[in-house]
Amino acid sequence: MHTRIVFNFLAVFAYCLFSAQTYEIQYTGSYNGKVSTDQPSTIIWVNEKENFILNSTIKEQKSSYPYEITKVEKPSNSIVSYAFLKPGSIISASDTESVGKQNFELTNETKKILGYNCKKAVTKINSNTIEIWYTNDLKLKGGPSVLGQNLGLVLEIERNKNSLTTASSIKKIKNTRIENILKGNIQTTDQLGYKDLLWKSRFTTLNVFENETINFSDASKSDDQIKRYANGTIILKKIKFPTITEGENIFVELKQQSNGDAYDRTGTVFFIPQDKEKSFFDGLEKGVKTLPLYENGNGKQYYGVTAADNYSPAIEMMRFFTAFGIQKFNHIQLKGKDWQTISPYRQDITELKPALSGKELWIGTFIGNYDKGGHKVSLDITIHKSDQTVNKNNTAIPLFNTLNIMEMAGQDYSTMFNQDKGLLVDFTLDKDLKNAQLRYTTTGHGGWENGDEFVPKTNSILMDGNPVFSFIPWRTDCGSYRLYNPASGNFQDGLSSSDLSRSNWCPGTVTNPNFIPLGDLKAGKHTIQIKIPQGPTEGTSFSSWNVSGTLLGVQ
Repeated sequence: MHTRIVFNFLAVFAYCLFSAQTYEIQYTGSYNGKVSTDQPSTIIWVNEKENFILNSTIKEQKSSYPYEITKVEKPSNSIVSYAFLKPGSIISASDTESVGKQNFELTNETKKILGYNCKKAVTKINSNTIEIWYTNDLKLKGGPSVLGQNLGLVLEIERNKNSLTTASSIKKIKNTRIENILKGNIQTTDQLGYKDLLWKSRFTTLNVFENETINFSDASKSDDQIKRYANGTIILKKIKFPTITEGENIFVELKQQSNGDAYDRTGTVFFIPQDKEKSFFDGLEKGVKTLPLYENGNGKQYYGVTAADNYSPAIEMMRFFTAFGIQKFNHIQLKGKDWQTISPYRQDITELKPALSGKELWIGTFIGNYDKGGHKVSLDITIHKSDQTVNKNNTAIPLFNTLNIMEMAGQDYSTMFNQDKGLLVDFTLDKDLKNAQLRYTTTGHGGWENGDEFVPKTNSILMDGNPVFSFIPWRTDCGSYRLYNPASGNFQDGLSSSDLSRSNWCPGTVTNPNFIPLGDLKAGKHTIQIKIPQGPTEGTSFSSWNVSGTLLGVQ
């Protein structure tokens, strides 16, 4: 009897010892047969109670933020995700359903991995074919991802026959010391909130405006945070930019809704360079006529549109056009039309990095309108780490901006193209500029039927008197955005106003800049000229062209 008791005790002890055994499995990644050496290897810690998924850098506590650890609790297969957003900031979320929803086709194929007998299971995820090789030799369930957690111990995952994650070592360990990593206060959230916070932690967000009004009203006044000019059609805020490294991208994102204005309006997001004696901010504060004057012989005076020795014009980040009454006029019903509620505008502006990095600048948004309700806008600028090297310029020099941002404060429309001279800008380079480009944004406006908004016109760019580029800016895709334009007028021919093709813009969209190669430019004086055959005035209807240009290159 005594012998049986001792035997049973030893058996129970051995079982407990085995069941508590934790294994550390390291996995190697490869693509098309080539081992990935630039990524940390995946590591799991697995026993009968839990499966932690991390990587070698996290294990060594050398990982850069943000990073994640996943725990799969056994036998419930509940997934607990931990995101380390920054030092002292950890969030978590739980998922009790996804493992149970996984479907696999179990096959009779077998092979050995690290001496363990493995079987193959196949599944499809988002059109990707995933092959799972798992073993039951160790009486454990787990793996390097949440896939196959119900099958056994996953030792290999292959996606689309080209991406492979396979176990390279298995060893027993006494302690994971996970408590040295998962320590401190952990904020619990739902899965959607978790994904959102993790995503936003991957980049820097500079919040400029949040649900601000741009309208036309004498009641529009500046406050401590937001400056308002030209009867509220311009809003401005000073923003401090961090130092932006070579491997980072910059995006500007605006969200807009009608707050009373039913029409399509010209809008721009811009910043004001502070590198010269005078700036566009002086015009806002003291009046447009305090800015340098441009004349081309047509009898009109254009203030603040061209660079001068002591002045840099506003640099345009993004040109956009409001839709016809989005959100405010969504009560207008048409069969089969479910109106959008917000116009999103987002554009890559990485090429402007040299003029932004490490600087404190006035960031502004203008929407030309005559409505006291006007528009509501929110504006963010985001900075993202990236390996892209598309934009290699280290110089961004503002040359011209004819968009009359101070329209409601006396700045004239850009009608200078009715003369052969068009727009002629003189500038001086202190150093040679290699691989020069002109970041050129252009849109035609005004008139009806015969006006330049609806008539294709050639834009010609001349550098030092020599033609370098010529094209017809024209948009034929405006009908794609009908659902953003509830107040768009419908015509007897079956079209709506928002459907009509226009000179490089559509209601509810962004106008992309053109990047025009200029070659290498020597230090010294240069001229750049823009010519457009602007249409004649018809009664009270006239045409104009909003063009902006920033010189890019390497010095």
